[in-house]
Amino acid sequence: MRGEVGQRLYSASPEGFIAARDEAVAEARAAGDAGAAREIAKLRKPTVAAWLVNLLAIQRPDLMVELVELSRALRAAQRDLKGAQLRQLSAQRRQAVAGLVDEARKLALAADPGLSRAKLPLGEVENTLTAALSDEDVAVQVRSGRLVRAVAYAGFGEVPRPQLRLVTAEEAVPERPAAKVEDRRGPLRRELAAAQATQRKAESDLDRAVKAEQRGVDDLADIQAELAEVERRRAAAEEELSRRKVARKTAERAVAAARRHTGEVEGALEALDPDRIGKAQSGG
Repeated sequence: MRGEVGQRLYSASPEGFIAARDEAVAEARAAGDAGAAREIAKLRKPTVAAWLVNLLAIQRPDLMVELVELSRALRAAQRDLKGAQLRQLSAQRRQAVAGLVDEARKLALAADPGLSRAKLPLGEVENTLTAALSDEDVAVQVRSGRLVRAVAYAGFGEVPRPQLRLVTAEEAVPERPAAKVEDRRGPLRRELAAAQATQRKAESDLDRAVKAEQRGVDDLADIQAELAEVERRRAAAEEELSRRKVARKTAERAVAAARRHTGEVEGALEALDPDRIGKAQSGG
């Protein structure tokens, strides 16, 4: 049930997400599934860009499988430094991402015809899909269909080539002696090692920051779920208090009616008292 509810919520337009989620929580509670109600209450509203990516994952999983296969091929080519294959796969990547972005646009307009094409954040969708091609963890998130925000491409994929120009014979630089080249190579290797270490640390810091942010997101979701439960209990308590007020007023009216009836009966009994009747006749 939870998977079906999540898929339904993340397939619908973000504009109605909160109302649909609250309705799903109420349905789960009515069915007696408190655990499902808590899990559903934790689901976060996606951005429009994340929704577009979720539409792809939910409605076109076949395309997402192709994306994952292409990402693996790209990473393998980058690892093996196969230039020709990298160029070919990079062209496929651009073509695949463009096709997926266009498909996401079509799915969004089919789901909500009132959307403005010009206002769709297709650039964010493209960045997210490109990031999925470069990062396996992002690819897993994208395929889940539960993305809540777009992912920025950090640029750890294909490295841009430096701009080159043709050097003519007249301006060609004389060849350097082998010894000088070797002398230069050593410092460059050390510099490269330092740069790689700095990059690894930066990537590690980024990973920790992302995980810390996610923990914050989870904590906030837990608090929101608790607040929703407290709000539900408050509403139930107010309803019960209103019911008891009505019962109290009904009881008050019953007491007043009983007292009036008691007085009437007492008056009737007093009127039938023989002593009072005799006194009344003597006085006449």
